[in-house]
Amino acid sequence: MIRRLLAVAVSAAALVLTSGIAPAAAHDGEGGRDHEHGPAQSYYLALGDSLAAGFQPGLGDNKTGGYAGLVLRSIRAEQPKTRLVNLGCSGETTTTLIGGGICRYDEGSQLAQAVEFLHEHRRTTRLVTIDIGANNVTPCVRPALDAVCTAGAVSTVGRDLARILRAVRAAAPGVEIVVLNYYDPFLAAWFLGPAGQALAAQSVLLLGVLNATIAADAAAVGGRVADVATAFATTDSSGAPVPVNVSLVCAWTWMCIKQDIHPNDVGYAVLAGAVNAAR
Repeated sequence: MIRRLLAVAVSAAALVLTSGIAPAAAHDGEGGRDHEHGPAQSYYLALGDSLAAGFQPGLGDNKTGGYAGLVLRSIRAEQPKTRLVNLGCSGETTTTLIGGGICRYDEGSQLAQAVEFLHEHRRTTRLVTIDIGANNVTPCVRPALDAVCTAGAVSTVGRDLARILRAVRAAAPGVEIVVLNYYDPFLAAWFLGPAGQALAAQSVLLLGVLNATIAADAAAVGGRVADVATAFATTDSSGAPVPVNVSLVCAWTWMCIKQDIHPNDVGYAVLAGAVNAAR
């Protein structure tokens, strides 16, 4: 029964965005030079976790693909010599983005590397995107939602993200900052019966608190929010035999097929669309 419902969810929702969407083909050169377009005239700086890094299960990171590559493609329609600098790090939390410890950076941490880059290119960096915080809260949801853990994790995200965004704004006062909020991969628990459906409902409430925290931090520095949660219809539990929000998570991420929270190609296109709508 669960396999049949999964098939219904994936086949129905996949029709929504698959038409006309292709994976990114972004070519990032070395030393400020893009091999396709010559010397860079402007930069797009991508920061964050595995979503920024374009991770997919079985394929690993794709820092010139994912949503960042598609955003770059959109920017290049206006400024062809824009270069993507992607510092995203799979597994990064807000704490490690500030202090380091997961990926290697010359400056010691992703934030320090970003600030150094912005100091050097503050006048030519046109966009900074960042997604961060999911890895803070995910351990609080598996195997069941821990309310005390999630409250502490969201508090940490709020404090750390505010610090990160202030540092980015100080390094490049005029840069456009877009902060992505998150979709809810744990909606896939809906297929596990009453207990799973209760977990899915609780996870939507948790995500609402996390995304509100992200929005407040973004607003404090004059940043904009890429509303990924709305693009994924996260709060829309209507529909049969599978709710809309569950169907979209199944269609646009690997959660229902491989129990992996990351987007597929279509999901990354949805994230890129949310970024492009915000900037």
